[in-house]
Amino acid sequence: MKINNLEEIAKKYRREMFEKFLLTKTGHPGSIFSMMEIAVSLYHGEFVRLKENKKEFKDKVLISKGHATSTLYPILRDFGIISKKEWDSWGVKKSKLRIFGNTSIPGINITSGSLGHCIGAGAGMAISYKKNNQDNKVYVVISEGELYEGSTWEALLLAKHRNLNNLTIIIDVNSLIILGNTSDCLNLDPIKKKMEGLDIKTLEVDGHNINQLVDALKNTDESNEISCIIAKTVKGKGSSIMENKKNWHYWSPMTDEEINKTRLELK
Repeated sequence: MKINNLEEIAKKYRREMFEKFLLTKTGHPGSIFSMMEIAVSLYHGEFVRLKENKKEFKDKVLISKGHATSTLYPILRDFGIISKKEWDSWGVKKSKLRIFGNTSIPGINITSGSLGHCIGAGAGMAISYKKNNQDNKVYVVISEGELYEGSTWEALLLAKHRNLNNLTIIIDVNSLIILGNTSDCLNLDPIKKKMEGLDIKTLEVDGHNINQLVDALKNTDESNEISCIIAKTVKGKGSSIMENKKNWHYWSPMTDEEINKTRLELK
């Protein structure tokens, strides 16, 4: 595994997703771009393992911030889980692919989008694997905004109580929700101390630094307890037009000049 290769892969996927936004005229670029290195580190860093048949993954990845599930599509295409035909059809003609992922799409492990549910679902999967003596792992990617949901904290309490060391929670902290800055809407800081207050092993990293992400994932993989990675990210990472702007939670119309500028910046 070469870190610089993973960095280039993340850039490539941002470019490909941007072209899909232009085709479909819909999507959530801010949230997708903020978690791209997280997704690349999980899959191309080989933390999410393929089954022997190479046709599906042994480990589960749940994108609780369901509006960003399509981050996984180009990754799943490159692993041969989603066909190139489906990818090429998306935005052009009938395709299984949607902005919000669902379990009818190969490689997507949960239908998400209603925030605050995937830690609970992931905990259930992790409990089942332990009960059946299976070494499968579960990774749950949530947005910091999901910490506004009571169900998130209930699930964390359960996961800690059951000592689910096969469950890793990754919080994508890009400091923005639809309404604006999280610090203004309802301040969540210090998130790390809150997680540690639940006695959950917690690491904090730059969510765009592949080295830091890989090191943190290695650490959690080797841990004997439930773990949390807080990934500090930039909403809309890679595009100066989108970065740190709440309106880019959703796709917005762009001028030809803005499109060209974004394409250049994503190179």
